[in-house]
Amino acid sequence: MKTLKINLAEDYSSKINDIIKVLKKGGVIIYPTDTVYGLGVNAINEKAVEKLFKTKERHATKPLPIIAKNMKWVKELAYVHPKLEDKLPKIWELGPVTIILPKKELVPDIVTSKQPNIAIRIPSFDFTDKLLGKFGYPLVATSANISGLKESGKIDRVKKMFWMYRTWKPDLIIDAGDLPELKPSTILDLTTIMPKILRKGAIDEKKIWEILGIKN
Repeated sequence: MKTLKINLAEDYSSKINDIIKVLKKGGVIIYPTDTVYGLGVNAINEKAVEKLFKTKERHATKPLPIIAKNMKWVKELAYVHPKLEDKLPKIWELGPVTIILPKKELVPDIVTSKQPNIAIRIPSFDFTDKLLGKFGYPLVATSANISGLKESGKIDRVKKMFWMYRTWKPDLIIDAGDLPELKPSTILDLTTIMPKILRKGAIDEKKIWEILGIKN
């Protein structure tokens, strides 16, 4: 389990290549996100996703969320109704919102636990934007914790969870220091006739309904 230190306030472009080398080999990484530290792999690599389940000690019946770089990627991974194409980017501009959409065949069944839908978002976060852009594939974006334990933006707490007596460990920890304590993403389900919020986050829900043109 290697550690790569980065400073998000400085130029870390050269270190992105080191991270990509791990991802290309099917490795599991811990990386900073716009909420808490995330546990990630190439979301299209089935064996890598299987390794992540073991590392997180997560039951295979619990699906994993993913992050994409832009709407072009989203439409390759999920079915997006034409009326929503202009609205989804506006929702993601509000902040961390995970949106549930019908998945396409490109997404391995292991990611969604064989369910027909995918949880996906486009983060407004420079680090993940650069990593996704250079890597070229979507990433699994589940919280970096052992299942049943609390997620965290505190890097030492995250490291301890995976150092202590674990058979499976991440291949690389990207240490960007402690992250601001933020709420997890809002979860919005757009697979039903009437959209609904499955989990409340820091985003003002009224703004989501306004973008969707729904009076709530």
